[in-house]
Amino acid sequence: VAYLVIFHILFVLFVWTYWKSIFTLPVQPGKKYHMSYADQERYENEERPEVQRQILAEIARKLPVYTRTGSGGIRFCDRCQLIKPDRCHHCSVCAVCVLKMDHHCPWVNNCIGFSNYKFFLLFLAYSLLYCLYIAATVFKYFIKYWTGELTNGRSKFHVLFLLFVAVMFFVSLMFLFGYHCWLVSRNRSTLEAFSAPVFQNGPDKNGFNLGFVKNLQQVFGEEKKLWLLPIASSQGDGHFFPMRALCEAQNPLLANEEQWQDDGIDEEPH
Repeated sequence: VAYLVIFHILFVLFVWTYWKSIFTLPVQPGKKYHMSYADQERYENEERPEVQRQILAEIARKLPVYTRTGSGGIRFCDRCQLIKPDRCHHCSVCAVCVLKMDHHCPWVNNCIGFSNYKFFLLFLAYSLLYCLYIAATVFKYFIKYWTGELTNGRSKFHVLFLLFVAVMFFVSLMFLFGYHCWLVSRNRSTLEAFSAPVFQNGPDKNGFNLGFVKNLQQVFGEEKKLWLLPIASSQGDGHFFPMRALCEAQNPLLANEEQWQDDGIDEEPH
């Protein structure tokens, strides 16, 4: 009875998280990030690149946008005609800009971003536990197969096939889930792991890293009772994310710590 209860709990959580990962649509930037018709006309009619950059900078001055392109310009999507919020990217498969885009996942045929990243992580976790549970319960029959206790030919095939598939998926999911756990601990997306976000002072791969606990809370929320359930609990609305540079700027001791180390000053700051 205990085996059946555990099996059905894992199965329900597996299906639930998979369903949420598929049918939770990626969140697109709000209206204030879209260009007005007048700004579009002014931008498209201007042929000088430096003036176009000035137009984008003028529009973005009213928005909480801190990341830049590699050349230092405002991140702009010419297909969606909007100023990209921080950590937002255009998905060529979904044909929309997705807030805090991580990647487009063929497993769930959906774009993984701010709206469903927690569900995707839970889907990987429960898939991993599901495969482990199946492999563990089938392993005793695999031992009977080698000792010759199983005489039914069909049973032998079923045991071997089920154990092989469970172990194969378990190993694959273990590496994928471990990689995303590392990303969460550093507060990075898959795209940011390959290409560091660019700030006004240049690229910084740890620009959004606030420490392990705060990084975890940003994805799963502050209520720990909701962490293991596929219920939306992520912090913020996906348009703005706290940054390490801003947090240090609010604390003069942290902001000046690197400067003291570089200057070789050992005295206590006043």
